Amino acid sequence: MKKLFTTALILLAITTAFAKGPKNQYVRIHTSYGDCIIRLYNETPKHRDNFIKLVKQGFYNGTLFHRVIQNFMIQGGDPDSKDTTKAKPGVELGNGDVGYTVPAEFRDSLFHKRGVLAAARDDNPAKASSGCQFYIVEGKRYTDGKMDTLETTRLKGFKIPAWQREIYKTVGGTPQLDHNYTVYGEVVTGIDIVDLIAAVKKDQRDRPDKDVPMTMELLSKKECEQLDRLLGLEPAN
Repeated sequence: MKKLFTTALILLAITTAFAKGPKNQYVRIHTSYGDCIIRLYNETPKHRDNFIKLVKQGFYNGTLFHRVIQNFMIQGGDPDSKDTTKAKPGVELGNGDVGYTVPAEFRDSLFHKRGVLAAARDDNPAKASSGCQFYIVEGKRYTDGKMDTLETTRLKGFKIPAWQREIYKTVGGTPQLDHNYTVYGEVVTGIDIVDLIAAVKKDQRDRPDKDVPMTMELLSKKECEQLDRLLGLEPAN
């Protein structure tokens, strides 16, 4: 009996090990302009898990990138954008939600460099994130002088670290959003797709003249591990 119990525990351990998800979860966003793949940050588990849940549910399939600003960002995830009675051409979008927010998860190591995924939000004092709406940063390059100005006017005295300044000067981003909106992932392939969408013709509300719908899918564990290796990230144990 004891031997059978031990065997059962071993089998359970093996099954659990195989059932464990990838160390880093990746999501593919498909659009008519092409695909991009995003790695979700483990440092922001509440946002990561919420995004995974919504992708699994197919929540984002058929939603639009409803707000685009070149050299800044592209925004999507409004559930109203896939409702044909609410998303007629020319109608302003951005007020749809899922009825809950996600607590802010600010991390000094995560900032608004070009290509990051971040959570949209309303003007709530806790800076809690929308439960579904997100944006991807296209951004632009900033000089030290412009960042000095942002530190006093937009960042309320917060000093941008030297190593982040180098990235904002060479790669680009939107430093004015740091410590105000939660960053929880980044584009690892397909950043050119973000550029294409950001450049589309739009109306006065920054909504694209021609709808830009999306679908999303979680990459398999094998695909995630392959990307981890390609990106030089530590493999899953």
